[in-house]
Amino acid sequence: MSTPKQVIEMATKAGAKMIDFKFVDTFGTWQHFSCPIGELTEEIFTEGLGFDGSSIRGWKSIEASDMLAMPDPATAFIDPFCAVPTLSLTNTIAETGTKEPYSRDPRGIAQKGEKYLASTGLADTAVFGPEAEFFIFDNVQFDAKSNGTFYTVDSEEAVWNTARDEAPNLGYKIRHKEGYFPVAPADTQQDIRTEMSLVMQELGLNVERQHHEVATAGQAEIDFRFDTLVKTADNMMVFKYVIKNVARRHGKTVTFMPKPLFGDNGSGMHTHVSLWKKGKPLFAGPEYAGLSRMALYFIGGILQHAKALSALCSPTTNSYKRLVPGYEAPVNLAYSARNRSAAIRIPTFSDSPKAKRIEYRPPDPSANPYLCYTAILMAGLDGVLNKVDPGEPMDKNLYELPPEELAKVPQVPGSLPEALDALGRDHEFLLKGDVFTRDFLETWISAKRKEYDALRLRPHPYEFFLYYDV
Repeated sequence: MSTPKQVIEMATKAGAKMIDFKFVDTFGTWQHFSCPIGELTEEIFTEGLGFDGSSIRGWKSIEASDMLAMPDPATAFIDPFCAVPTLSLTNTIAETGTKEPYSRDPRGIAQKGEKYLASTGLADTAVFGPEAEFFIFDNVQFDAKSNGTFYTVDSEEAVWNTARDEAPNLGYKIRHKEGYFPVAPADTQQDIRTEMSLVMQELGLNVERQHHEVATAGQAEIDFRFDTLVKTADNMMVFKYVIKNVARRHGKTVTFMPKPLFGDNGSGMHTHVSLWKKGKPLFAGPEYAGLSRMALYFIGGILQHAKALSALCSPTTNSYKRLVPGYEAPVNLAYSARNRSAAIRIPTFSDSPKAKRIEYRPPDPSANPYLCYTAILMAGLDGVLNKVDPGEPMDKNLYELPPEELAKVPQVPGSLPEALDALGRDHEFLLKGDVFTRDFLETWISAKRKEYDALRLRPHPYEFFLYYDV
């Protein structure tokens, strides 16, 4: 849908009785409220709908809480999970009165990022293609009290269930790190991933493939086609919504936590990026791995700001249980063709200039996609504008480098506080074009430090194993 009139026609044809207005909060969670279909007029797309912003995490204080949700007609779809036919619209948030974009609205930040890109004259389009991994579990339980804490997850295909009484236990369990790509009966989730993919396609996402991922216990990946920055972030929100709700239909639960299992692979969100101008790809050229000089500078910018990017692209305490040196994690700040041990990989599946792109591997799916993709764009553009040399590529297996060589390769931060410290030192590149504001970044850093403190102050169950008898 591209116009309010077309959205109204779509809703009428579908027999919609309700409208669901969705928007993303600071930390990447979709929020919503609904109205009867009689409220659907062309005027709401320009006038917006008022709501209380003081109850949204990290937004308004109560004395100035009125905000406007501005529906985007291009995001319309009929929600497949509502019992009553319901039109869904994604919104950007604006101030009342002026209707200026709200500076803490992640979707508005991403829109400003696209405008800033155009203003530089370097390119008119940034294309993003994320690969978000996730786990489909059969059960999850957790609690955190003053006198105890625990979590447990389970899956019928998990290796730890080889001895469980399943009456009968057929023994087709996926061993740790052997989930890529066994067929059924070891892979129990082919049909549910297919259902997720088909629902996504009905909602306009172009699904390219689905498969089991490396870890045991239902790790999965579904890839959808690349698109422009804001559209890709919108699609990622639909992607998560579909996956969680299809899983719920089947009595299962999904998590996008980067590291829900000890001793097996975590979930990343490898993010492919390229710049275009007037329909022409700008990252193809005669340099290393078929890249252009612009692409190399873009890589230079990302590597230069990667530690600060971590605070937005790997934004949870759990992220740094995935980003651990010595394992199959993209912690080394280097670039390479084909080499998955580098933070930036140049895919070489195709020689077509249109396929030439870079793949930034540290992000994970706990990130707010609007913030993550915009921050990557801003870092890359800073590299292009300042002609940042990325240095020499690293075509060796970085996991097998001698210690003296590996010590020379910088790495991503080892914890959320380190990442927040880096963002506190290095954020001027995000402020260009008023894309991010100091107010937003200060709010983000403060909220994330509170998250870390909440974890840091709690005794951990493993500490009882180590220290109870001291």
